[in-house]
Amino acid sequence: MMAERKKGGLEQNAFVPSLTELRGRQSVRATFKLSGRAIEAISIAAAHMGIKQKSLFDHLIDDVESLALVAREIETKRFLNLKRVQKTFVLSRRTLYCLETVSKDLDTPRDALVEYSIARLLPVIEEERKKHEKRKVLLQEIEKYLEAGEELSERVERSLGPEDLVSEKLKGALSTLRNTCETTAAFVERGKVIEQF
Repeated sequence: MMAERKKGGLEQNAFVPSLTELRGRQSVRATFKLSGRAIEAISIAAAHMGIKQKSLFDHLIDDVESLALVAREIETKRFLNLKRVQKTFVLSRRTLYCLETVSKDLDTPRDALVEYSIARLLPVIEEERKKHEKRKVLLQEIEKYLEAGEELSERVERSLGPEDLVSEKLKGALSTLRNTCETTAAFVERGKVIEQF
C-alpha cells in the first residue's frame, strides 16, 4: 500500500508495510530433525558467507513455488532412513508459514522440505571450497608482491627522499595493497571452516 508523506515540505511516496507483513518478518524458533550434513551445511554457508542462518532459511524456504518444486524431488522413504538429530533454528514467521503450508498441501514431511532445501546449498559450498583453495595460493602471491613492493619503496625513499612525490605515491599504493592483503588473509582464515566439508 502506498502512502504520501511530507518531509521537509516535500511530498514523498513511500512504501508503508502492513501489520501482517511486519509480523511475517518476526523471528520464531522452530525445531527440525535433520541429517548432520544438512546442519553442517547451513552452519558453514552462514559462517563462510557472513550471512545469518535466518536469512539463509528465508532465502531457501520463503517461497511456496520453490518449496513445491523441492517437494517433488523428495524421496520420503530414503529421507526417513537418514540418521537425523533435532536442531532448533531461528527463522521468520512467514518462512515457517510457507513451510507448513507446503508440507500440509503436498503431504510432505516438514523436516524433509528443510533437508532438501538446505541441499540446494551444496553446489554453492562446493564452488566456494574450490575458490577457497585458489584464494590460499593467490594470497601467498599477494604477500610476495607486497614484500617486493615494500623493498622497492625503501629503495625509492633512500634514493629520492621520503617527501618525494614518487615515494609518497608508492607508499599510498602499498597501503592499499597491504589492506587488500589483510582483508584476503582474514577471508581465507574465515574460509577454513569450508575445507573439511
